[in-house]
Amino acid sequence: MASVTSLSDSVHQRLAAALSAALPQAGSADPLLRRSDRADFQANGILALAKKEKANPRELATQVVSGVESGELIKDVEVSGPGFLNITITDRAIIETLAARYADDTGRLGVPQAQQPGTTVIDYAQPNVAKEMHVGHLRSAVIGDSVMRLLEFTGENVVRRHHIGDWGTQFGMLIQYLEEHPHELDHKADEVSGEEAMSNLDRLYKAARKLFDADEEFKTRARRRVVDLQAGDPQTLAMWQKFVDESKIYFFSVFEKLDMEIRDEDIVGESGYNDMLAETCRLLEESGVAVRSEGALCVFFDDIKGPDGNPVPLIVQKSDGGYGYAATDLSAIRDRVFNLKANNIIYVVDARQSLHFKMVFETARKAGWLGDDVKAYQLAFGTVLGKDGKPFKTREGETVRLVDLLDEAIDRASAVVREKAQDLSEEEIAERGTQVGVGAVKYADLSTSANRDYKFDLDQMVSLNGDTSVYLQYAYARIQSILRKAGTSRPVAHPELELHEAERALGLHADAFAATVAEAAAEYAPHKLAAYLYQLSSLFTTFYDKCPVIKPEPPKDVAENRLFLCDVTARTLHQGMGLLGIRTPERL
Repeated sequence: MASVTSLSDSVHQRLAAALSAALPQAGSADPLLRRSDRADFQANGILALAKKEKANPRELATQVVSGVESGELIKDVEVSGPGFLNITITDRAIIETLAARYADDTGRLGVPQAQQPGTTVIDYAQPNVAKEMHVGHLRSAVIGDSVMRLLEFTGENVVRRHHIGDWGTQFGMLIQYLEEHPHELDHKADEVSGEEAMSNLDRLYKAARKLFDADEEFKTRARRRVVDLQAGDPQTLAMWQKFVDESKIYFFSVFEKLDMEIRDEDIVGESGYNDMLAETCRLLEESGVAVRSEGALCVFFDDIKGPDGNPVPLIVQKSDGGYGYAATDLSAIRDRVFNLKANNIIYVVDARQSLHFKMVFETARKAGWLGDDVKAYQLAFGTVLGKDGKPFKTREGETVRLVDLLDEAIDRASAVVREKAQDLSEEEIAERGTQVGVGAVKYADLSTSANRDYKFDLDQMVSLNGDTSVYLQYAYARIQSILRKAGTSRPVAHPELELHEAERALGLHADAFAATVAEAAAEYAPHKLAAYLYQLSSLFTTFYDKCPVIKPEPPKDVAENRLFLCDVTARTLHQGMGLLGIRTPERL
């Protein structure tokens, strides 16, 4: 199925042609088209062009209007103010364009795919081995998953990477403790739940920490273990692998609850770059990008200084020979550029890491690993706050466990579903409650611009009113109910009909889905898609209030056309919510 040209693109082409005809010397000029309250679209580009060409903007606008063909697409163009153009399109064009989208049997609604896709590596959802996932891990996972879906939908080749924390000095303590208490990670049954795996790890971690802090001899043995681990001692590595495997059982259970697909082959943790660290340091030192300072290998920057005015370096290798995060992150860049052939690398990482990534990217550029043809970008996100506006903590001041947070959202959502459910079984209420609860958490995150902090307020998130995923899910379920109740009437497009203003507003907005997806993907901005879908649901509510679909029964062709608008809206909601990683239940 070929992509469908949107109404705004069609209008843009006609206006650009009329502009070029009126001012041939200006070459191809942009009419700067946008949606408007005064008409369907407004073009503002004539003012800047007239100024550049020293022409009278109103005269130029009048000339352009006389050159625009009206007909099947454009109903009316008028000059407004100092030289704006107000454009109204025909009702026929709205319905015919939507009918072309509706006919797309791939389910893509005529959204085009990139002609020359690049390769994007996206690094998101990075939990730590042997540690519980908490609320701080939520945003990287949810934002990264949606950006990955948006990019894949637009045709980009996407490589997912989950850079888990699976290396470092803390493993010496854990491995040594397991060596001395070999049954601590044994399972009672063949099938082990994520909860059981985490409680095993948690118990072992606390016991090992206690011993490490209290017993000097154990501390010495644990530190020797780190040396063995870094040297690749087979027995030590085998025990390290036990911690990784146990943690993965837990990770997968949490990601499954989040309704996210995390594949084993995409998990390449810090350990995955061990073999490259020495070479990364050698390359940086030989090229002069990094220099030795007090025994450590450092990269200095002209514009990065501490409060005392002294330069703050990126430490790639410590004076004792150990490697820090910088060595791993720089090695990962080399792997992603030279092995995975990335054109873009996106890091979905907390905004508090911004200085670290600025230094890492600058170092990689100096070393020639990132050039004009490869971009690295930190998609920095803000903090999850409690209702009080402070970082989200439990009453005891502990960080909130991610699993507890999701369970509570599912409980709240199930209560909302149960209250509204008319013909759902307990099993269906539980299933929908999960979809609504997890959707509510994701949408609250994704409807906020990533770099802003947001308040975690479950009452607000599962509200049926306002900008929530529940509102969107109910709009979708309501349309499915209308389609079921339509009896013999079927959704059929009737371009010959005159449209009510609420039908026009809904149709114009539904057609803007493709442009919104393109913008959200290009800017890594799922919140733009969320805002679009909320407005689509609001416009649908207005349309349904003002334009009877089933009762009182309109004429057959009007009923069919309105059912068609309902179905186009539902398909757009379903596809758009899917790109946010949120389910749309057929019944609620």
